[in-house]
Amino acid sequence: MGIIIKPIFTEKQTEMTDKFENRYGFIVVPTANKVDIKNAIEELYSVHVERVNTMKYDGKLKSRYTKSGVVKGKTPSFKKAIVTLREGESIDLYSNI
Repeated sequence: MGIIIKPIFTEKQTEMTDKFENRYGFIVVPTANKVDIKNAIEELYSVHVERVNTMKYDGKLKSRYTKSGVVKGKTPSFKKAIVTLREGESIDLYSNI
């Protein structure tokens, strides 16, 4: 299993990528550190990573009403990495879709 789970394609992340053309967001394995993430991105996309910022998110509690009563659950926790590349480099995330 790799370090990188998937790239982030949200509206907020797209706005950040438009503003800073060399920043990209990825969902990563929660046990990965910054050095592991940097090496995985450089190997996978053949670019030079300048900086990695990570954030951990706890899962949210969710509940919904059904015929059998209230069903409670939790969304999974995840770790997000914002990767800054060298000036002039970019990643084409849409080519693999």
